[in-house]
Amino acid sequence: MKLRVAVVYGGRSGEHEISIRSAKAIVDRMDPAKYDKILYLIAEDGTWSPHPIMPEPGAQPEIDVVFPVLHGTFGEDGTIQGLLEMADLPYVGAGVLASAVSMDKEMTKRVCMERMLPVVDYVVVTRETPDPCQAAAKLPFPLFVKPANLGSSVGISKVRNGAELEAAVRLAAEYDRKIIVERAIAGRELECAVLGNEAPQASLPCEILPSREFYDYEDKYVLDQAQTKVPADLESSKTEELRRLAVECYKAVECSGMARVDFFLEAATGRLYINEINTIPGFTSISMYPKMWEHSGIPFSALIDRLIELALDRHRRKKATKFTR
Repeated sequence: MKLRVAVVYGGRSGEHEISIRSAKAIVDRMDPAKYDKILYLIAEDGTWSPHPIMPEPGAQPEIDVVFPVLHGTFGEDGTIQGLLEMADLPYVGAGVLASAVSMDKEMTKRVCMERMLPVVDYVVVTRETPDPCQAAAKLPFPLFVKPANLGSSVGISKVRNGAELEAAVRLAAEYDRKIIVERAIAGRELECAVLGNEAPQASLPCEILPSREFYDYEDKYVLDQAQTKVPADLESSKTEELRRLAVECYKAVECSGMARVDFFLEAATGRLYINEINTIPGFTSISMYPKMWEHSGIPFSALIDRLIELALDRHRRKKATKFTR
């Protein structure tokens, strides 16, 4: 019997279009001999609609497992995961806690610091902070300014002086009340894919070679000029250190299913820094999560199978927990 997989995509975030592209790639590579696909598009206003593959008109589809392909706010932050928990449905990816912690860049940094994992020096400001420059005075320029809860480099700026910092904070504040200001790292941008529940494994890492000053939204999804190298050209010891840190970060936030952990490798010191963890990484034609696993021996279709298996396994294990007396 084929599994009935509900793919939920779109969503109320600045990454709506990227979600649609990711969902298409996943659906196209789902083995039709194994899965019946039921698609739900969440519009930018939050309206849910079945689109375009559904059972006969009027039929209420039964669902065996949900595959959320929702990047960013209201999809990667624990909200949709909470809804699926309430519905007692198995779903691909991280649970409520890991999703919420990982989506909030400050909370990720706090958890990593508690585990003594390396993160870049930073401060937090908000829309209400009267003088962002004073708040960030201990950090040397250049700086990066980011919304605390968003992805795909939306609302991120690199700044070199106080005037640019104030403008960057205003931009980031359009997307989140809480804003991260952190020291810019001169060096290389690296990524590592992680897969698993209780015994997660890390892929071979890749390197991002931006065509612009940093890997922003346009460089990722519009210009098509950024280059990637997988596996990254690193010494074996550095590769193993990066993979170890990726798994440790994954465990620290109590992730399950999948995540992509992003790193900086500082040129001057050779130090690795954890930048962030993405619990629903991109699956578009240029996304590195499936590519890293392909280079590590797991093709795209097999990766989808594995993610669905992990979702069902976690749900079965959860059934052993009592929720009533």
